[in-house]
Amino acid sequence: MARINDVGGMQGFGPIDTTDDTEPFHADWEARVFALNRALVAGNVFNLDEFRDAVESMPPSDYLAASYYERWFHAIVALLEAKGVIEAGELDD
Repeated sequence: MARINDVGGMQGFGPIDTTDDTEPFHADWEARVFALNRALVAGNVFNLDEFRDAVESMPPSDYLAASYYERWFHAIVALLEAKGVIEAGELDD
């Protein structure tokens, strides 16, 4: 079964922006999400396969509306809640 991230061959998403963007992060919070993910993987809280699955399991409307690092943050929160590291909804605010 295809997930929303698998859009190969689908139409209607518009042109791909191929602008060469040399900045890895466009806001400080994106760098923090990247670092948080690296620390959690290094600390064996979850692995990259679990992380990828969590990103790809986002509801389609949420996935399409989110930026790259918003998807990462969603996945991190979902995994931390699923593993009991944080309470469900603890980071909602």
